Amino acid sequence: MFKRKYFKIKIFADGADVGAMKRVHKEGTVQGFTTNPTLMRKAGVDDYELFARSVLREIKDLPISFEVFSDEFEQMEKDARKIAKWGANVNVKIPVTNTNGESSRALIKKLSAEGIPLNVTAILTVEQVEDVIAVLSKKTPSIISVFAGRIADTGRDPVVYMKKAAAIVKNNPCASLLWASSRELLNIFQAESAGCHIITVTDEILKKIILIEKDLMDLSLDTVKMFYKDAQLAGYKI
Repeated sequence: MFKRKYFKIKIFADGADVGAMKRVHKEGTVQGFTTNPTLMRKAGVDDYELFARSVLREIKDLPISFEVFSDEFEQMEKDARKIAKWGANVNVKIPVTNTNGESSRALIKKLSAEGIPLNVTAILTVEQVEDVIAVLSKKTPSIISVFAGRIADTGRDPVVYMKKAAAIVKNNPCASLLWASSRELLNIFQAESAGCHIITVTDEILKKIILIEKDLMDLSLDTVKMFYKDAQLAGYKI
């Protein structure tokens, strides 16, 4: 069972498996959900709107982020407005730039000013955080998704970046900083200590929460047993 006492940070499930989303919602494991085109493709989703509406029929009380797919800002705006109407608990994910590296700043400012809750995604630099926070409405709830896991993939310490981002996001009382692309359970503790409001984790990571504070000698024995069992099942001989 989920050990909520360990965290003040909000934990959002990241994925596109409807069954898993329904399960963690029922268990009370998470406080929100995110997904993206890559995760949906991996899960075999072939009809985006049908998938989104099926999820929203089941989950009405927690925020869920759905992303625009267009690359042209004019179409991106149309798509964002359509997605926003799918449900009262929807955050529209807008990438910080398009594929040409052109900033989404103007669109973010326009939609946020009109009261559309956004999740600005694919952010990796402190400068991008500054640029986005400068145009977000202070009256509209919004999420700033910084891909800490991808920062770590470059050999940089993501905690350093997230602490700087947290200081910037404080300037907007309606904005929440999200640690995205988590790689391991430890990231939840790191995100909380860095001042993040939210962290997204996969179902694989969520399942590891039961290991928190597990005796390491017991875990060592479990590991030995796992290796032995797998070797027996495989029929290995020397």
